[in-house]
Amino acid sequence: MTDPLESGRIAFVGCGKMGEALLAGWLSSSDPAAQRLASRGFLAVVPTASHGRCLEDRYGITVIPSATQLPSDASLVILAVKPQVLPSVLEELASSPAFTEGRPLVISIAAGISTASLEAALPSGAPIIRAMPNMPLQVGEGASVVAKGSRATDAQLAFANQLFGLLGFSQVVQEDQIDAVCALSGSGPAYFAYLAECLAQAGCQAGLSSQLSEALARQTLAGTGACLVDQSLSLEELRASVSSPGGTTLAALAAFEQAAFAPAVTAGFNAAIQRAKELSQC
Repeated sequence: MTDPLESGRIAFVGCGKMGEALLAGWLSSSDPAAQRLASRGFLAVVPTASHGRCLEDRYGITVIPSATQLPSDASLVILAVKPQVLPSVLEELASSPAFTEGRPLVISIAAGISTASLEAALPSGAPIIRAMPNMPLQVGEGASVVAKGSRATDAQLAFANQLFGLLGFSQVVQEDQIDAVCALSGSGPAYFAYLAECLAQAGCQAGLSSQLSEALARQTLAGTGACLVDQSLSLEELRASVSSPGGTTLAALAAFEQAAFAPAVTAGFNAAIQRAKELSQC
């Protein structure tokens, strides 16, 4: 992986579930590029002292309490805070040595916040890349996309894409596609978990123990996911391969169709896109 940053530390501004998953994934990766990145040192901006101490103990990183203290040697800044608090964080970052004395590459994983908004809030010249990863990157099976703002270079975009690719799948997209990606893969793990939850509850209602129902639902989801990633069959072909004529699966699928399963999924997808657009106005 070509690293356009050359030197400097990697800073996480916010290190909650997704930020910590990224940190842990890059620290544990055996890829030489990730190891080179880790050798430069990670630090995190975490205002909660107890959480900061946990991160220090767990990963051996440097933790600081405020974005205003971000040092000038931070060459890559990962914005991993919630969209609702991002404006105040950006104001703090703009006055930090990292931005008054340098021009770090910024990668934001905040849903709904455009690169144009980030560029307007940070000092002139700061290159911005938006990324939309998802929760399975915690186990090296993430689905991510990246898009660059007007100040980022193609080399910086390729670097970000390869960086997220270390934790699963990553692809470059146009920024106007990211809201749809957020609704599909960003929120998608919750949809699949909800389906597994519903199946487990149905199993309990049919007389299975809660432990068995949940174990079967989890393993069925995990096994089907592995088949889907294999890509030897299309989505439609995989569904058809389980659907024997006149059998139980087709009976279930017919009931799903009668209950408007597909329109319900589309409605949820569109609701997620709408919420992403609303967040962009915050």
